[in-house]
Amino acid sequence: MAADGVMSERLSRIVEAVRASGEVSVIELALLTGASEMTIRRDLDVLSGRGVLTRFRGGARSLLLRGEEPPFGMREREGVETKRAIAAVVAGLIADGESVVVDSGTTCLEVARALEPRRLTIMPLSLHAANALTGAASIHLLLPGGEPRPAELALTGPLAEASLAALRFDTAVIGCCGISPTDGLTTHDLADAAVKRAAIASSRRVIAAAEATKFSRTALAHVAPITAFDAVVTDDTLPEDTGTALAAAGISVHRAPSPSP
Repeated sequence: MAADGVMSERLSRIVEAVRASGEVSVIELALLTGASEMTIRRDLDVLSGRGVLTRFRGGARSLLLRGEEPPFGMREREGVETKRAIAAVVAGLIADGESVVVDSGTTCLEVARALEPRRLTIMPLSLHAANALTGAASIHLLLPGGEPRPAELALTGPLAEASLAALRFDTAVIGCCGISPTDGLTTHDLADAAVKRAAIASSRRVIAAAEATKFSRTALAHVAPITAFDAVVTDDTLPEDTGTALAAAGISVHRAPSPSP
């Protein structure tokens, strides 16, 4: 597992470097990551197979635009232990018997998995999360309508929004592509932003679940100001000044401990 974690972190650094520069050489990536050139070439083969970049002799070129979200299959493998730690903290904030809407995305998928043994009413906003909860003995599972986005399988569109508007939840757990005290919560997909807003509007309490790295990013579509959230659950690498700004806005900040090495 430790080796998988190291590889996942290295792949993430490679993707960020290639995406930021447009194209990067194998030598530059080896210097950046401390890995051998042979290892970098293998990593580039993996990322090329996931459709993130294209190889050329001696380097790689990004296939992702700066405004695009990386593929679900790639994000699902990144920072898994951190996402699970965040999910465990989120689960601890939810009492048995609550009605909960769980957003789409890889962090919220881990939240759905963490809630699977609980006694709750849950509406998941992705088919990935719905599949994780199907068959759970003590979960009352509600499925929204909507159109699943390819690969992401997030449910969007008027049917999903109408399903949310017809109900009132105790808690909404919302994921994001970017979040900050100034720009609030943002996402790459306009239809996804509309569904997130509908979930927020239908919930008494709103929790944002986001890795600390999301606090340095802003995506295209604005979802809600930071004051729309009652709590933020992140990891313990969140900068102190960001935590202070969130607290000053009246938001309860919960930091999940870093996974053991």
